[in-house]
Amino acid sequence: MQRWFAPRAKLDAQQAARLTAWQALPAPDTRLPFNQARYVVVDVETTGLNLMTDTLISIGAVAVVGGRVVMADSFSVVLQQQQSSRKENILIHGISGSVQREGVPPADALLDFLEYLGDAPLVAFHVAFDETMIRRAIRQYLNHNFKHPWLDLAYVMPALNRDLMRSHRVLDDWVGRFGIRIEARHNALADALATAQLLQIAQSQAQRKDITDYAGLRDLERAQRWASNVR
Repeated sequence: MQRWFAPRAKLDAQQAARLTAWQALPAPDTRLPFNQARYVVVDVETTGLNLMTDTLISIGAVAVVGGRVVMADSFSVVLQQQQSSRKENILIHGISGSVQREGVPPADALLDFLEYLGDAPLVAFHVAFDETMIRRAIRQYLNHNFKHPWLDLAYVMPALNRDLMRSHRVLDDWVGRFGIRIEARHNALADALATAQLLQIAQSQAQRKDITDYAGLRDLERAQRWASNVR
């Protein structure tokens, strides 16, 4: 529990102004049609899988704008770590100890991410982990309670492909099914790019069911969550 109650850093005047400017943006419009909307697809790398004790190392994100993946509209950052993660952890994500220690100071890295995000809704695969790690870091380093809409493709894809519901559970299953290439698995930006391509497929499939916006996909996600819980 120690990390949950770690002292929160104080923002300097410039950092506080950046946060205030982001907070002044309008709320995400989840009713914009796919062909008019910008979504930010996110993946993270961390020191481990324990939501209580592990910390955020990197964020990778790719925008899907008007239904198209825009690599020019992407984001990647390594948050500076006071102590690099364990060797076995580094073997998974490939972020060396020196790169971790020389990363961007956490408050600035998270402000960079928020400015990149703007007012776009968020998308991930297995949202709970990514959302928890990002929210906790923002609360710790920016003293801000990050409340932003998230869409979980881990529930949307089974809802759109019921014949694959039992056999496809992890991201690798879905990218393999649709022939999506991942250049470097467990690299936040590469995994975000693969998930962004999966979102494109979800949008195409959803439109055939007359679902045309983010709000509709979230309704589909909620229904799938409920169905999963009652089975």
